[in-house]
Amino acid sequence: MYRRRFLHSALMLPLLAGLPAAAPAAAGEWPTQPVHILVSFPPGGASDLVARLLAQHLSEDLGQQFVVENKPGAAGTIAANALKVAPADGHTLMLSNLTPFSIAPSLLADAPYDPVADFTHVSYIGGTHLGLFVRQDRNIADLAAFVAAAKAEPGVLDYGSSGVGSWGHVVAERFKALAGVSIEHIPYQGSGPMVLDFRADVIGAIFDAVPQNLPLVKEGVAVPLAVSAKERLETLPDVPTFKELGYDLEAENWLGISAPAGLSPDIAEKLDAAVKRALEKPEVAARFSAWGIDVTAKANGRFADFVTAQYAAWKTPVEAVRGQ
Repeated sequence: MYRRRFLHSALMLPLLAGLPAAAPAAAGEWPTQPVHILVSFPPGGASDLVARLLAQHLSEDLGQQFVVENKPGAAGTIAANALKVAPADGHTLMLSNLTPFSIAPSLLADAPYDPVADFTHVSYIGGTHLGLFVRQDRNIADLAAFVAAAKAEPGVLDYGSSGVGSWGHVVAERFKALAGVSIEHIPYQGSGPMVLDFRADVIGAIFDAVPQNLPLVKEGVAVPLAVSAKERLETLPDVPTFKELGYDLEAENWLGISAPAGLSPDIAEKLDAAVKRALEKPEVAARFSAWGIDVTAKANGRFADFVTAQYAAWKTPVEAVRGQ
C-alpha cells in the first residue's frame, strides 16, 4: 500500500512541475496576510520604538496587521540574514539600520550577505544620533573631565554599548583613539539590557542612541557629555557635539525599511508611499521629534544608493576596530 502511494506521488511530480507557480501578490492585493517587521535589537531601544509606531500606522493604512518581531544579536546579522532568506513577497520586512548594513559587513570576515545586492531597500525613515552618557553620581561634569579621569586611571573606567560591532562600539573605539584613553568595553545584547545595568550602577558610562536615554537625563540618572551630530540637538540643546570639543567624530544611525531582493517594484512603491504617509502624520512627527529622530535629512536619490554610500563611509573606521 505504501509503495502504491509512493509511486502515485512520484508519478504526479512531473505533472505538478508543469503547472505554473503561484504568482506573488500584485501590488493592488498586497498585503494579503500579516506583515512581519524584523528588528535587530531587543524591545525597548530606539529601533524598536520606531518599528512599533510605524507598524501601528501601516496597519491602519493598509488594512492588514503589521507585527514587530525582535531578532537581536550578532551585530544585527541574525535579523538581516533572516530577511535575506525570506520570500520576496512583501510580507517580511526589516527596520534596517546602520549596524547590520553599514558596519557588520566590514566587521565580520564571513558576513552572510551583501548589504546591497541581497536586499530591496525601500524607504529611508530618518536618523538618530549617539551620545556619551555617564552616571550623575560619578561627578563627571563634561567631556574634558571624563577624558582626564580615563587618563588618570587607564582601564578603570568602562562603557557599555548595545553589542560588539554596534555603532556605539565603533564610535566609542574611534573616540578612544582620538582622545588617547583606555576604557573597558562592556558589550550587551541591545540597548534595553544595557540601560537597565546603567540604571543599576553596574556600568558607569554608555555610548548609545540619544532617544531612549532622554528619560535618564530628565530623571537625573545620566549626564550627557557630547553628541555625535553635526549640530546640537533640539532635545539636548545644552550638550555640545564631539566636533565642538575638538574630536573629529560624527555619526548617525539611519533607519529605513528594507525587504528581500527581488521584491516587486509595484509593492515597493506601494509600501514606500504608505511609509511616507505615516511620516507626514503630525502625531508621528511629534513622537519622532520627542525621541530625537531627524526625519528631515532625506537620503539623496534612491535608498539603495544611500545604503551603498553609508557602507563605503563606515568601512575604514570599522576595519580599524576589527584590527584591534
